[in-house]
Amino acid sequence: MGQGEAVRAVVFDIGRVLVQWRIAALYERLIPDEAVRAHVLGEVITEEWHARHDTGVPLAEMIAERVAQYPQYRAHIEAYATHWLETLPGLVPGSAELVGELAARGVPLYAITNFGADTWAMFRPSFPLLDHFRDIVVSGHERLVKPDAAIFALAARRFGHRPAEMLFIDDNAANVAAAAALGWQVHHFGAAGALAQDLRGRRLIG
Repeated sequence: MGQGEAVRAVVFDIGRVLVQWRIAALYERLIPDEAVRAHVLGEVITEEWHARHDTGVPLAEMIAERVAQYPQYRAHIEAYATHWLETLPGLVPGSAELVGELAARGVPLYAITNFGADTWAMFRPSFPLLDHFRDIVVSGHERLVKPDAAIFALAARRFGHRPAEMLFIDDNAANVAAAAALGWQVHHFGAAGALAQDLRGRRLIG
């Protein structure tokens, strides 16, 4: 979290930094039986499986393949596409307020997110907080994912700032380490309170 030169732009991750993401939030409603739900979440609908979507694989293709593999769970697998927004149970406490304060102070805001194109199309209209952001690099559109150095290079070109003058905020330690190795200033996100303290130390908020 070390500070270098003055920060001229702040770059957020989205999932688990601005909005909560928890696959179980959907299946706690759909599967009352705890043992069945644990099996589905542990083997069928997993974060590792979802990660393919972030790389650019269409959700329909993934659903079809999974149904063929686990036909007994067809309804639950298909529900992942139709009810995916239910995996986002709410905002990360305090983060929206920090985005608002940064925006009010005229700090340029951007984002780099591992997010599939299909789920992004569902999510973006539901999340007006992102109207504050000047540009967002979405992995599913670019077919590049964090922590690949290529997505950070693309973002730097798009955002028009040198890595050393941007603060990158992410909850994933591997992503933070990758950005730091490429010369970005970084904050490993755990909670909004600690981020607020860091932003104050950098004189980005009051």
